[in-house]
Amino acid sequence: MIKIARSADHFRHEEGWLSTQWHFSFDSYRDPANMGFGPLRVFNDDIIQPGKGFGLHPHRDMEIITYVIDGELEHRDDRGNKGVIRAGEVQRMTAGIGIVHSEYNHSKVKPVRLLQMWIHADRRGLEPSWEQQGFSKGERADRLLPVIAPDGAMRIHQDAAIYVSSLGAGKTVRHELRRGRKAYLFAIDGSAQVNGSALQTRDAARIEGEKAVTITAEKPAELLLIDLPGEFNVN
Repeated sequence: MIKIARSADHFRHEEGWLSTQWHFSFDSYRDPANMGFGPLRVFNDDIIQPGKGFGLHPHRDMEIITYVIDGELEHRDDRGNKGVIRAGEVQRMTAGIGIVHSEYNHSKVKPVRLLQMWIHADRRGLEPSWEQQGFSKGERADRLLPVIAPDGAMRIHQDAAIYVSSLGAGKTVRHELRRGRKAYLFAIDGSAQVNGSALQTRDAARIEGEKAVTITAEKPAELLLIDLPGEFNVN
């Protein structure tokens, strides 16, 4: 089963320095029927104006993954970590017992667009940690490149994996889903068919009960796929 959420279906929030689409309940947007998808609790598609951003704020017991699509995002936290995440780079942060951080557009002239995903950690009380890694467009060309995976360079405390892909027109990728697994697919840009359903820029697909996900780009497309457990527990 595939359920498509069109770009226009996502909750939109505007406040001058920030233009965002929230896929699930977040901040001032409250919908008890839309609290996440499996352990995926937050999926935000943010555009932040130059020099602006989120001041110091706390998190706990979440695995927070940030993927920068265009521009540069500056990270600082109370554990002494700091860095600038650039287009194509991924940041992983374990909030664990508690971390306080800020996120700002590093540029004074150009907006930054990013995706931020929160995934429930598989246990509480973890020690906070942070890391980032860059991936080139060539690495994700016409394939699903694992950027977060149990056996990948970056791992999270949950049985979940994240893939990115830059598909040329007419190209196809396929991802097998183990029994009981589900997937969340997002079209960052372009258009594609997913198991026969059309996906346009900023559309998302909730995929359950399928043995595999087959994606064919109708025109050049940038995509992000999250492979998730169907059920999850937090210890």
